[in-house]
Amino acid sequence: MRAIGGLWRWRHNPLRRGTDLVEAWVALVALLFILVVAPVIGSLVGGVAQDALQQSVRDQRAARHEVTATVVRELARSSLEVDPDASGARDARRRVVADWQAPDGTAHHGPVMTSLNTPHSGDHFTIWTDAHGSLVARPLDSATATTHAVLAGFGAAMLTAGLVESGRRLIVWRMVRRRYARWDQAWDRAGPDWGRTGTGS
Repeated sequence: MRAIGGLWRWRHNPLRRGTDLVEAWVALVALLFILVVAPVIGSLVGGVAQDALQQSVRDQRAARHEVTATVVRELARSSLEVDPDASGARDARRRVVADWQAPDGTAHHGPVMTSLNTPHSGDHFTIWTDAHGSLVARPLDSATATTHAVLAGFGAAMLTAGLVESGRRLIVWRMVRRRYARWDQAWDRAGPDWGRTGTGS
């Protein structure tokens, strides 16, 4: 991006090459894209993601229901389960057989996960089900959806800026290669007569 300052410096410089000015203009355009276009794209992507995720939040809240389940018995712990002593209390989950009633009134019985530390028969806890009583994940909350939308917008802006900068570097790299190729050709033309007395006279 140092070439941007060269735009003013190169205007009337007799040593200025055409590629110097082009390189400076490419850098200026790339900077404008990074400062203006990338944030706009990030904002648009974030807005679209926010709308889609908030709609998903509304759909999940309408389709998923929090019901109360009753512990029948605790299931034996599997060797594959995480040791609750080795993880945070928040991550400790127990597998139990429980009974619950679906929003449509049907009774259900089966194994579920509970956050009760020491589940006993008759203990109550909440689970999430669909309208027919099948177990589903907790619905997405609005704050989490907004966080995901912000991250999506930020990621889109960063990706756009990265692509613009990569394009600038590619253009400059190709210009430098052409410049070196022209120098080689000029050197080849001057090479046979280099150092000879009277050359160029």
